[in-house]
Amino acid sequence: MKYAVVWRPSAERKLAEIWVNALSRGDITNATDTIDAMLSRQPLDVGESRSGKSRILIIPPLCVYYDVHESDRLVAVWAVWQRAESR
Repeated sequence: MKYAVVWRPSAERKLAEIWVNALSRGDITNATDTIDAMLSRQPLDVGESRSGKSRILIIPPLCVYYDVHESDRLVAVWAVWQRAESR
């Protein structure tokens, strides 16, 4: 069973900013698509755990923090940034 993946508004705004300023917008788009696909299938089997329900996933050139709400089959991406060495 799949999970719904939602990007919080602040994460969507940051992702848009990263995409607009990217040297390779295709790399940002591909990383975002991969993140969405991985989180929709097995969000607890990818990335690494952090405090509480939070997890981190790194798909170069992007990194995201997200929470998994198993009872709702929901993944909430709440932060995104571009890896410094990928700029």
